[in-house]
Amino acid sequence: MVIVYVDLIFLLNAAIDGALLVVTAWTRNAAVRLWRIAAASVIGGAYVVMMLVPELSFMFTFMVKLLFSALMIVTAFGFGGMAPFLRNVTAFYVVSFAAAGGIFGFHYFFMASGDVWNGIFFAHSGGMLFEMNTGIWFVLAAFVIVMWIYLRVFRGAKQKERLVTYMAEVEVAVEDFVMRCKGLVDTGNQLYDPLTKTPVMVVETAMWKDVLPEKWVERIRKAEVDQIVSTIGSDEFCWQDRLRLVPYRGVNRGTQFMLAIKPDRVTVIYNDRKIDTHKVLVGFDAGKLCSDDSYHAIIHPMLLQT
Repeated sequence: MVIVYVDLIFLLNAAIDGALLVVTAWTRNAAVRLWRIAAASVIGGAYVVMMLVPELSFMFTFMVKLLFSALMIVTAFGFGGMAPFLRNVTAFYVVSFAAAGGIFGFHYFFMASGDVWNGIFFAHSGGMLFEMNTGIWFVLAAFVIVMWIYLRVFRGAKQKERLVTYMAEVEVAVEDFVMRCKGLVDTGNQLYDPLTKTPVMVVETAMWKDVLPEKWVERIRKAEVDQIVSTIGSDEFCWQDRLRLVPYRGVNRGTQFMLAIKPDRVTVIYNDRKIDTHKVLVGFDAGKLCSDDSYHAIIHPMLLQT
């Protein structure tokens, strides 16, 4: 005799449906109310319980499943027009398929070869089927892990997409030397030379290693800018009269100084606009501005207003 705990089946599926709807809301950046998510989860859990009633077998068709999914989406997010509704439905199915595929992948990954063969059997029509037997706690653990991975990947992709919209081509000219790189327009960059009120654009020191003295590059990396200043006039560097010291406040630190240079011209190409400016300083950053090297400069927002 097989005992079926209807309450557990309902609660498990309602919880999973609720989690899928919450992840869908995060994916769509949609504001939702908890009571709406709870109501939609109850609908999803109730539909699964109906599978236990033989008289309701007619409900397990493609169209009925689609209608219940639509009902859950409308309950959780509202209608708001056909376009937002279809986007919500699509996002919900993408999240659901990702969760289901991830759970199956975890199950298959931890199976032994004997378990795989024991789960394979052939139907009367000649097709090969695979039986998946696993526990509730395994399903829940795999579901949580898969959703966490999905959100991490999705948020990383969204963040990178947002960064791309603020990317620009940068060209810095100092006499015959021209440095080109990708830059990120940072609206939070409010670094100015306090004496001349000149905006400061920050560039990785590595981009200047061909023209800066090697020991200067090393001292910038060690935050020993004061030692560079003390050697000005004795070291061979043709642009010493262009050098400036710009004070700034680092994170969790007191006032520090950044070595900067006065270029002849800085050109920024942003959103098909080509902007040339002369009133700007280029500061040398000691480390890497971006771990994946997608940009090597931080562009001051004032440079786009010239």
